[in-house]
Amino acid sequence: MRDALVAAAFQLFLERGYEQTTVDDIVALAGVGRRSFFRYFPSKEDVVFPDHERCLADMTAFLADGSDDDEPVRRVCDAARLVLRMYAENPTFSVQRYRLTKQVPGLRAYELSVVWRYERALAAYLRRRFAARRDGTLQADVIAAAVVAAHNNALRSWLRSDGQGEASAAVGHALAYVQSAFGGGPVAPVVEEPEDVVVVVSRRGAPLWRVVQEIETTLGRG
Repeated sequence: MRDALVAAAFQLFLERGYEQTTVDDIVALAGVGRRSFFRYFPSKEDVVFPDHERCLADMTAFLADGSDDDEPVRRVCDAARLVLRMYAENPTFSVQRYRLTKQVPGLRAYELSVVWRYERALAAYLRRRFAARRDGTLQADVIAAAVVAAHNNALRSWLRSDGQGEASAAVGHALAYVQSAFGGGPVAPVVEEPEDVVVVVSRRGAPLWRVVQEIETTLGRG
């Protein structure tokens, strides 16, 4: 029933346009009642993204199942690959959704809210792992944002190509860049550089301007 509703919705979206299609139109084509639609989808927007709730649950479970021996950045990169797998399972549908989302501002806003939830899930995991680090929360949020940005950059390139080629290779390359930038163990502590000390030997009674001149000359030579 869920798949039938999604198929009917996208058929109508492609034929009539998203704004011109109503929930009544979708259920009529699918041969079910309105109550059946809302049993599966809270709104018309949700039928465009029918698999994100499951994917978010899978990602959260994957992160929770990790151990303290897992390298944190690698773990969140592997979690992001679950989203790629969802898109790659049905390239035709994923490309259709991408095109539709580009055309409808409301769907773009909805998609951003979905992406934000993925990013928060990754950041929550990293915050736990980085709790003992200096600026651990900041590091967690920055890395989570970088993982999502790298993943989405490669994913959208694949979608713009109409799903041609191997999506996993492009996403893997992008995520490897994040791992090389942020992975590999704890961040080294900040070490303050020692201040320079300048010693100038001057004749007693020398005018102040000459002392200043000697200091400037010494610093200019350093």
